[in-house]
Amino acid sequence: MDEAPDDPLPSPPGRPRVAITYCTQCQWLLRAAWMAQELLSTFRDDLGEVALVPGTGGVFVIAFEGETIWERVRDGGFPDVKTLKQRVRDRIDPARDLGHVDRAAQRP
Repeated sequence: MDEAPDDPLPSPPGRPRVAITYCTQCQWLLRAAWMAQELLSTFRDDLGEVALVPGTGGVFVIAFEGETIWERVRDGGFPDVKTLKQRVRDRIDPARDLGHVDRAAQRP
């Protein structure tokens, strides 16, 4: 029997999963979605999935293959996109240059 067109496709084999768990009570969906979009844009050929996982109680956790790489309370707030991309890169390909993200801000 053929699969229904709305059946989810499995993640490509060998490509990692990132899960962003966000608090629905705090209305952090847009922040989580923006971070997911940034990761998918930067690591489009390297990631198999970026999942948005609703939670409650002020939770904001980003996990790479089940390993917490950012936790709002533990790490003191939300990651800036530079830090998040570097933490994901360090797990996918530590030698990879992220271009302007890896360069220090230059002073005029």
